[in-house]
Amino acid sequence: MSFIQANMGNIVVGSILVAVLFLALHKIIKDRKAGGCGCGCTNCPSSGCCHTTKKEGE
Repeated sequence: MSFIQANMGNIVVGSILVAVLFLALHKIIKDRKAGGCGCGCTNCPSSGCCHTTKKEGE
């Protein structure tokens, strides 16, 4: 118990960092599953690679 009391600041900061990392990764994965990189396609040289369109009949 004394370890927790002595390192409470480090534990709180570490917990906040882990939460921020989790939320960032969650957003990245969510954006990828939605079909993009999350930065938009305006003036993107790789937009043809990200969003392939299916032709009719495929």
